[in-house]
Amino acid sequence: MNKKQFAILVFVLLVLGGAGLMLYKRQNNSWESAAPGTGKKILGELPVNDITRIVIRHGTNELNLFKTNDMWLVQERGNYPANFSQISSFLIKAQNLKAVQVEPIGPSQLGRLDLATRQGTNLATEVVFDGTGGKVINTLLLGKKHMRKSTQPSPYGGMGNEGWPDGRYVMVGDNKDTVMLISDPLTEIEPNASQWLDKDFFKVAHASTVAVDYPAATNSWKLTRQTEFGQWKLADPDPGELLDSNKVSSISNPLSNPSFADVAVGLTPKETGLDHPTVIKLDTFDQFHYTVNVGAKTNDQYYLTVATTADIPQKRPVGKDEKPAEKAKLDKAFNAHKEQMETKLKQEQALGRWTYLVSSWTVQPLLKKRSELLEKPKPEKKTEISSAKAAIGSGKGSGTNSVPTAVPSPPVSSSQK
Repeated sequence: MNKKQFAILVFVLLVLGGAGLMLYKRQNNSWESAAPGTGKKILGELPVNDITRIVIRHGTNELNLFKTNDMWLVQERGNYPANFSQISSFLIKAQNLKAVQVEPIGPSQLGRLDLATRQGTNLATEVVFDGTGGKVINTLLLGKKHMRKSTQPSPYGGMGNEGWPDGRYVMVGDNKDTVMLISDPLTEIEPNASQWLDKDFFKVAHASTVAVDYPAATNSWKLTRQTEFGQWKLADPDPGELLDSNKVSSISNPLSNPSFADVAVGLTPKETGLDHPTVIKLDTFDQFHYTVNVGAKTNDQYYLTVATTADIPQKRPVGKDEKPAEKAKLDKAFNAHKEQMETKLKQEQALGRWTYLVSSWTVQPLLKKRSELLEKPKPEKKTEISSAKAAIGSGKGSGTNSVPTAVPSPPVSSSQK
């Protein structure tokens, strides 16, 4: 490469770099506006610590999240615990929302931005922040999402014109004449109760036995193992029954990290199928005991309840000739483990009040009938017997069971020779 070529290359790189810098600044400044009110907090100094209820409405759908005894609950799910971190994150976000664009607007234009407040279409999502005694602290109306269009070709063809949400049109309080644009689409703010539940669930750690009791006893089974990573064995095999290791491979760590999709409220045991459940019983090497009742299946989900008990040792057996320093160390570790197990037990026992909806894959590996865990019987080998031997052995054709002998030919006379 000569000096002239090198100079041209440097010039091209500088041009491309300058264009990239201009595009970067344009994207970063795309929200900038000279309109009054931009850059200010749209909800003012929202007192998040005073908020005791959040109401989210869209049309006829309504969600109530309320705080009692420093705990957030979901009213539409029988006051089930809400996801505290999710609510806390939203309140902090709401406290710091700023307008990047402010526009005066007439009532006739609200529907265009999905900010209509009366019955009909193009309705806003209304978020009400209440304080003590139901006093309204502030109201936020969420409208249409602002979309940033992509200039890159779509892998599915075209230029990807739909883009992605990068902001949202909003109104605050009773101010129905001013629409603001914020740089957060707030896509998670919906009146969907299942999305706001605390999804912490029970976890079966170090299972030692697993038993499934079906309403039809012939389908029931029980597996045991001697160590956490040992092989499962059929606890009560009938003559000729052999466990198929391939078929139980999916039960290596049963319900070690289950999850639930929703909480069912207002249903009877008959409606959920929990009046005649399939019962899963699990014991662990830590002496935890779980009874999981599985009911009917609906929309690829099962109704489920869980009850937990535990036999937590309260004292550590002291070893022979333990020195004081060693004893203190072992006692500290034992007490820490005991406290951890007691906390786990308390949390999991609190789950026993509710009926859950879990995905089918959560429990499906355990919902196998006894015959589905066993090796298939091998066909018996049959000895091949020739038709002739069979005929001889059975006496067919002779009328007796004796073996026929050869009949000698009559002697030949001299005249016949």
